[in-house]
Amino acid sequence: MMPSLSRSLARLTATAALGALALGGAALTTSSAQAAPAPAPASTSSSVYGTQSRADNAIAWFANRNGSTAYQGYCEKAVENAYGTTGIYASAIANWNDAVNRGAAHRGDLNPPRGALVFWNISSYGHVGIATGDGYFWATSVNGAIGKQRLPWFSNYLGWAQPNF
Repeated sequence: MMPSLSRSLARLTATAALGALALGGAALTTSSAQAAPAPAPASTSSSVYGTQSRADNAIAWFANRNGSTAYQGYCEKAVENAYGTTGIYASAIANWNDAVNRGAAHRGDLNPPRGALVFWNISSYGHVGIATGDGYFWATSVNGAIGKQRLPWFSNYLGWAQPNF
């Protein structure tokens, strides 16, 4: 392209962009930009089975991995992944301590609602699972793998809290 034609094209593009901005529109660019899709509502998400609550999806995540040993030693990562996130808390006990500090912990309560996180003090990292709302929970380390058991199952049950993610 000739230098004068290139400068003219650059001026024309800049003038059009400034005009669009002055009118409250979007600036023109040489690449097409797309807006990020709107996030899904926090209380529901889509699945092949229709709309389900976040709790149902998290419980289904565990049920689909029943018997897996892939998350042994990573209970906090498992519950966070079940809720579609990761890296929020360094350990289950850090998650529990945050719930206590926020006033959201239900100490010793063996009747957690569906989707609540249930906690134990069984090591320096603690342990966490997801309640099913009927007295049972899903977690890692249930007989050496992801599994479902009746609360409290492990010793030193701390209580429950709603997920803070």
